[in-house]
Amino acid sequence: MKQLNPQFNIKAFLFLAVILINVNGFCIEPDTLNDNNNVKVVTSEIHPAKDDVYHVNYPVTGSLIGVGMVSDYFAIPRIKSKDDLTDAELNNLNTGIINSVDQWGLRQDASQRVKIAHISDYYMSAVFLLPGLLVLNKKISKEWGDLLMMYVEGQIITFTFYNYSWLGPTFNNKYRPLTYYTELSLGERKNGNNRNSFYSGHSASVAYTTFFMAKVYCDYHPDLNIGKRILVYSAAFVPAALEGYLRVRSLAHFPSDSMVGLTLGAAIGIILPELHKKRIKNLSVGMFNVPGGIGLSTCLKI
Repeated sequence: MKQLNPQFNIKAFLFLAVILINVNGFCIEPDTLNDNNNVKVVTSEIHPAKDDVYHVNYPVTGSLIGVGMVSDYFAIPRIKSKDDLTDAELNNLNTGIINSVDQWGLRQDASQRVKIAHISDYYMSAVFLLPGLLVLNKKISKEWGDLLMMYVEGQIITFTFYNYSWLGPTFNNKYRPLTYYTELSLGERKNGNNRNSFYSGHSASVAYTTFFMAKVYCDYHPDLNIGKRILVYSAAFVPAALEGYLRVRSLAHFPSDSMVGLTLGAAIGIILPELHKKRIKNLSVGMFNVPGGIGLSTCLKI
């Protein structure tokens, strides 16, 4: 299997800095449904309400969550069961082609890797519960059901993007830092799961969670000035950066892997609530069903 060039990480990170999310879709107008009985579209108009900030179409969002959970269930074993590294691959490892930022991933204490890996897992699980604090705010608590659906939807999108996008381990086989530590056993270094360094799913999930909280809080407090908004988003960055740091210390990822994961997670955490805001007029979203597949349809009337 081909190793991903570590220099690709820097290019990918710069690319993600200017490209947030590219959404491909299509719009089927009601008149076209009569021309093809094989195409079925169920849509829901988004109409602004006076009080609530967000709109959630429960059937559509629930369907997306269900489909995402099923697809991710099958993706996880496939990603973790890649072919073990061969002796030739281990012998050909070249630290000289690793960029200066990622070199830090090769200067860790390997004896602490298991302990820190456990800490990063427990820490991520704790962060997942933080959005529950939003309901303590009176302005936000009235929409707790919508927010819960949005939060779960975003986690599924973040995880699915990791499992199936061209940036994730399905299409990349970059070696984890662990494989470069010769003091470790050959069995541990050869494990096929070590081909999944790019990018950090843990960092993406934590970043999504904290930036989702920051975005929701700011949307419910539009009177916040730019300084306070910067403070809120800076606070969201800290837990995500800490998770990325722990993933490097555990020899699971290089720094750039964590950077890319953080960037993607933060982007989804900001964009998803924005798409659910009720101020988007003349927008219909729904599920479409055609022979051979299903998907999400969007229609914006201008």
